[in-house]
Amino acid sequence: MANRGPSYGLSREVQEKIEQKYDPELESRLVNWIIVQCGEQIEHPPPGRQHFQTWLMDGTLLCKLINSLHPKGNEPIAKISESKMAFKQMEQISQFLKAAEIYGVRTTDIFQTVDLWEGKDMAAVQRTLMALGSLAITKDDGCYKGDPSWFHRKAQQNRRGFSEEQLRQGQNVIGLQMGSNKGASQSGMTGYGMPRQII
Repeated sequence: MANRGPSYGLSREVQEKIEQKYDPELESRLVNWIIVQCGEQIEHPPPGRQHFQTWLMDGTLLCKLINSLHPKGNEPIAKISESKMAFKQMEQISQFLKAAEIYGVRTTDIFQTVDLWEGKDMAAVQRTLMALGSLAITKDDGCYKGDPSWFHRKAQQNRRGFSEEQLRQGQNVIGLQMGSNKGASQSGMTGYGMPRQII
């Protein structure tokens, strides 16, 4: 990839706003989770957005992470390459993103490959990893490793069942949204555009 020079004007302001959303505390929690979840001897990166980006940039850790959230023999990414070629690394990032979407992460929570590769929006990368961790805790299928307090559980659906009789009774009730006609009449109304008659 070609190196880009510094941005100026409106582009710089937009980039600064994006960078303000990055959370250093969340970074350390995500690093700890990835190391525990992958279960290998993974080196802890130095703190900072730049180091976090470099640590995840080749896509191998992300692929290992998504594979560790599945039972053995059922991993979504069959071959993880440790290639230094840019297109291979970007391909691995996109494989992770596809697997995360299949796992259940909403499309709106998924970052773009360039957000990580070029470091454009590391806050979006954090958001995706948070959504993935929350989903892993919510599924509670035994694949999640780590402290349960690192992520919040997603709300589960709460279906309600009504009998035919209850549904029939509900048809007879006028909802408060529709208003009420108690005590209301049109007496004393004047036509549109006529002055009000005060007697």
